[in-house]
Amino acid sequence: MQLRKWKMPTMILGVIAVIGWRYAQSADPSIGAGVQDAIAIGTDAYIYGYPLVTMEMTRRVMTNVDAPKGQYAPMGQFASLREYPTAAFRDVTAPNADTLYSVAWLDLAREPYIFSIPDARGRYYLMPMLDAWTTVFQVPGMRTTGTKPQRYAITGPGWSGTLPAGVTEYKSATSLVWIIGRTYCVGTPEDYKKVHEFQDQLSLVPLSAYGKSYTPPSGQVDPKIDMKTPVRDQVNALDAGAYFKLMTELMKNNPPTAADAPFVAKMSRIGIMPGQDFDITKLDSATAASLQKVPDLAQTKIKTSISRVSTAVNGLDMMLKTGVYGTNYLDRAVVTAFGLGANRPEDTVYPTSLAAADGKPYDGANKYVMHFDKGRLPPVRGFWSLTMYNAEFFFVDNPLNRYTLSQRNKLKFNSDGSVDLYLQAANPGPEKESNWLPAPEGRFVLMLRLYWPNPTSPTTLNGTWKPPAVRQVG
Repeated sequence: MQLRKWKMPTMILGVIAVIGWRYAQSADPSIGAGVQDAIAIGTDAYIYGYPLVTMEMTRRVMTNVDAPKGQYAPMGQFASLREYPTAAFRDVTAPNADTLYSVAWLDLAREPYIFSIPDARGRYYLMPMLDAWTTVFQVPGMRTTGTKPQRYAITGPGWSGTLPAGVTEYKSATSLVWIIGRTYCVGTPEDYKKVHEFQDQLSLVPLSAYGKSYTPPSGQVDPKIDMKTPVRDQVNALDAGAYFKLMTELMKNNPPTAADAPFVAKMSRIGIMPGQDFDITKLDSATAASLQKVPDLAQTKIKTSISRVSTAVNGLDMMLKTGVYGTNYLDRAVVTAFGLGANRPEDTVYPTSLAAADGKPYDGANKYVMHFDKGRLPPVRGFWSLTMYNAEFFFVDNPLNRYTLSQRNKLKFNSDGSVDLYLQAANPGPEKESNWLPAPEGRFVLMLRLYWPNPTSPTTLNGTWKPPAVRQVG
């Protein structure tokens, strides 16, 4: 989910061309080995902390309201989107017309929260929970826990105590938690109503208030928080001193994992220590000055490393290293930059394409076909869809108000059981209109969404199913 006014990274997989990493750490012999070592450690530390700092800056913006409004809500409350956007919508880039979001931020430093999910009555949904380092540590939903009523206690690091009967504990390694719920909806008025009923029954209550009458407090609006500048730009604009100061502050309630211990020891050599304030002025002047090079070096490395986490198949890029990262800090930073909030691949894969099989960018002046052989539609247990965007990743205005083709469409099959999807600006005619995804006059982008890839059949995860190439015709 990406808000245009502050441009959170979206699930755009492989969209940025990899131009090769030129990690230009200075080789100037006049710079001492100690200073060069500080630059190297500082750059790795920046990459290590990039998810933590980005999550905090994102949280500040998304919760800076007094009551739930659209995609914003105070801490400890859900913000639920109520309908799919149209082509006139410009707040969110790469929007979807498959699921309605229910999003909440939690601070577990004081106490746990009880999260209650109502009976979804067989409807597909998932409620991934991200810790402050963007690890998806739990995913209640149809794939993992079914659709019956459920109750969870989301507890923070170091918490111990007694929980109410019938409540399952989900322990977060950090105090900050982000729930990014998605509920499937076909987009009709009748189905909107059913999904709204489900969303309205999602409940978050502090443990101390559970079982009592509880009204969430109003949020406090901080006028100092920048609600206009894109979050990623805000993060990237921090100098080394401010960045590492914020990072170490956040690590007080969002500690490193045990596996991070070797790198934490390495960072301590330049004064970056969890739970202790970082003050760049306490470093020697040469080291402090050299660390100011770190943000640009680290950002360049992140921007040019997207090929580490994406796999190109038939002109579509798929990100398959998401949600759980271990000590792969660079992978984690890349996903933060270009896919913040990404699910585990077991839940979602987003093959994305900017160009046809011939390598030429899509253009609405041409006609294209995506051909699925018999029995080779995306193998999913949730759902799949193909979405059309213009060059800026927004829906395309068209006579049918159709922004996706999916399994819920009445697609017309060929006589041999195969399926052709027609991707073009002009209506292909009544015989093909059911399979037509209208394109803009100029450049466009295609994105497949594969929710719950089927683990018992050939899938994207084991590489035996591949999305078909999109070919220009005519």
